[in-house]
Amino acid sequence: MTFTLGIVGAGQFAGVFAKLFDAHPGVESVSVTDLLPERAGALVERLGLAGTYATFEDLLAGDVDAVALFTQRWTHGPLAVAALRAGKHVYSAVPMAISEAEISDIIDAVRDTGLTYMMGETSYYNPATVYARARHAAGDFGRIIYAEGDYVHDMDLGFYDAYKYSGGADWKRTASYPPMLYPTHSVGGVLGALGGRATSVSCIGVRDERDDGVFDTSISMFDNDFSNATALFELEGGGSMRINELRRVGYPSHLRESRFRYFGTDASFEQLATVSVWQDKEAVTDVSADLATQATMADDDAALADVSPALREAFASGMAPVHDAGRLPREFVGLPNGHEGSHHFLVDDFVTAVNAHSLPPVNAWVAARYTLPGIAAHESALRGGERIPVADFGAPSSGSGGAGAGE
Repeated sequence: MTFTLGIVGAGQFAGVFAKLFDAHPGVESVSVTDLLPERAGALVERLGLAGTYATFEDLLAGDVDAVALFTQRWTHGPLAVAALRAGKHVYSAVPMAISEAEISDIIDAVRDTGLTYMMGETSYYNPATVYARARHAAGDFGRIIYAEGDYVHDMDLGFYDAYKYSGGADWKRTASYPPMLYPTHSVGGVLGALGGRATSVSCIGVRDERDDGVFDTSISMFDNDFSNATALFELEGGGSMRINELRRVGYPSHLRESRFRYFGTDASFEQLATVSVWQDKEAVTDVSADLATQATMADDDAALADVSPALREAFASGMAPVHDAGRLPREFVGLPNGHEGSHHFLVDDFVTAVNAHSLPPVNAWVAARYTLPGIAAHESALRGGERIPVADFGAPSSGSGGAGAGE
């Protein structure tokens, strides 16, 4: 089986995914639309794709079977709902949405239509998450009592350039995006290994002092001046999770922007920027080599032309020894990957789910559990760290957005 796909948003992130979708044997053709028609046209010409649509509405009225959303991060919720209600399967870049109401609307649309929804969370296939997921499944940690997920990405390391590219003349209004509303690269790496969900949170937001017009409430479209935030979550069934979302930090995020730690009663695993270790009560074992990745594109590759040099390593990094490359279509061999080897797996997850009428690992309900903690954490920070509950929409019922098993 095959299906047709429409890419929505032809910015920095879309190109590498468009190439993979177009190469996958389960996709018949790929079209593109963008608010800037010249960007859509350039992507189609560079990759030899099927063509362009003038608008998102035209794409929904067209004959594509599915859409992949690569638009700005606060737009995903309404676009996903519109696509699902128009009868299209949806692949969405992160985050799922920016409010509990938007997430509820997506889940309702998936349940009503029976269509596939997937959030493309790269941390689900981060080598550390893959490694910890396997050790946890084997019972090697014992009982997990505490875990940490950090998305440590300084604004100076590529984010200024990215916001300028996507935001135009008013880029500072959007560059103030609240850190905890982009939580899935940190939360997803913890819950992607452990399963379950967060039930409550207390969060501290750090107000910015750079004074450059970013994270300035008088300019921000989000009325936000938090550039850093730290949240402590209670986990279902006991235990806790600490999450950092840091945008002003002296840290080499080009080497590792997401890092994780998991502490169990029998053993633990933790990362620094370039080192990963497994530890039990007797020894420390360096497992860095098992998680190491290699570049899949040269720094001057045409696909990276619009990507800040500080972000190119993340956009090009390939698989690690812990990844199961054997499950991927042979058409992906030699093609660019990215975000520590996750891109190939994410594309294959979505295509497989659509064609097999099954649930992808990061389906709508799992995506909600990766996104809702950050929404609650931001609200807690606005309330001075007040402990508040994290909403939950449960698990998929049989036949909801695919008939297969979830994570």
